[in-house]
Amino acid sequence: MKIGFLVFVAVALLAFLCSPNAVYGIRFVIDREECFSHDVKYEGDTIHASFVVIKADSTWHNSHEGVDLVVKGPTGDQIQDFRDKISEKFEFVAHQKGVHRFCFSNKSPYYETVDFDVHESHFTYYDQHAKDEHFNPLLEQISKLEEALYNIQFEQHWLEAQTERQAIVNEAMSKRAVHKAFYESAALIGASVLQVYLLRRLFERKLGMSRV
Repeated sequence: MKIGFLVFVAVALLAFLCSPNAVYGIRFVIDREECFSHDVKYEGDTIHASFVVIKADSTWHNSHEGVDLVVKGPTGDQIQDFRDKISEKFEFVAHQKGVHRFCFSNKSPYYETVDFDVHESHFTYYDQHAKDEHFNPLLEQISKLEEALYNIQFEQHWLEAQTERQAIVNEAMSKRAVHKAFYESAALIGASVLQVYLLRRLFERKLGMSRV
């Protein structure tokens, strides 16, 4: 029983490592518009996608506007539409196989760095052996395990991008706090120097008037 379980795990891991449907991730810098294509091999597959705006080129800009994303199918039909999003995670069922397009647009005047992931859920090995009744229960479990492993990898990548974005935001806030404290200190010192100068002028005037 134990050997059978180990064989099951080994087969599942091998299927996971050798499958062509790995999580597809890319990080890019967007000025105005960037489009990416993903070729869906099988009708009915579930497409998982996520994106996170990691940072903007301007230190003083927090990327509050976010980016827009439009997803279109092989015939040009619109599948998803997101507006002014800093991060988003979504999925949809591909009703047609073929090239799906993911087009990002940036309305802010700053370059934005975006982390983008796409994963297509499909288990080819299970399709090829669906008629074998002896293998059906085992292959079904392998398929579920493979999908769970992909989902963990997909979720982990998304969380890492979110964490990196938060670290950059925190660093930018710290820099702004330091700059604000510096300017406030400089303004306070300037005001103190001006007060001393005005008081000296006032005493010198009074001293001059008393001598007369």
